[in-house]
Amino acid sequence: MIDATPVTDTRVGERVAAEDWDALTAELDEHGHALTGQLLPPDVCRDIAALCDETDRFRSTIDMARYRFGSGQYRYFTHELPDVVRELREAFYPRLLPVARDWAERLGKPAPWPESLGEWVEMCHAAGQAKSAQILLRYGPGDWNALHRDVFGGMLFPLQVVIGLDVPGADFTGGEFIMTEQRPRAQSRGSSTTLPQGHGLVFTTRDRPVASKRGWSTGPMRHGVSTVRSGRRRTLGLVFHDAA
Repeated sequence: MIDATPVTDTRVGERVAAEDWDALTAELDEHGHALTGQLLPPDVCRDIAALCDETDRFRSTIDMARYRFGSGQYRYFTHELPDVVRELREAFYPRLLPVARDWAERLGKPAPWPESLGEWVEMCHAAGQAKSAQILLRYGPGDWNALHRDVFGGMLFPLQVVIGLDVPGADFTGGEFIMTEQRPRAQSRGSSTTLPQGHGLVFTTRDRPVASKRGWSTGPMRHGVSTVRSGRRRTLGLVFHDAA
């Protein structure tokens, strides 16, 4: 049975709003990813991580090794999201929306995203993407996540967020968040980020605009997780489009 008490943090929206969004936007423009300050306190992180064992909260569980996605486990929430997960999505969406629209304009692509997250989700559902894509990921020693993109259909939001739930160096070692960028007429470039507990990493879902001599080019990006050397690493993934 699911505990009827929701996981909540009533200040999460204030914390997201209080971030330096000019600086985060500049980081996203320059690198395709940007680390926030602490958004969730340790007790809320632990409560969210503990949900991994409450099977009724999830619509699907993926054994990554079985599908050759890496090694570890991730679980997709149902649409009955814990309060804090819902609050995080609702707080991030309006902050990321101007970035999404700006990137689309630079690349000459449509920008179908409305002001409201709820309206955007309804558009996803009308297009056949009606499954929740919010995710809890759990890794143990030797686990890792192959480079990939979280594209679940034609309705796509170009940015997403991952939030660390455990303490690097104490709860686990290794397990850095990694990204690669395919640059026009150049070798791919990689980066790694250690994700502190309660902090969020905003990153590119599929591609971002990259300045070129002819204006703007599309810079395809992929993300994954390096091998966890010891301990247990758990994260919350926030995706702003639903899955087919």
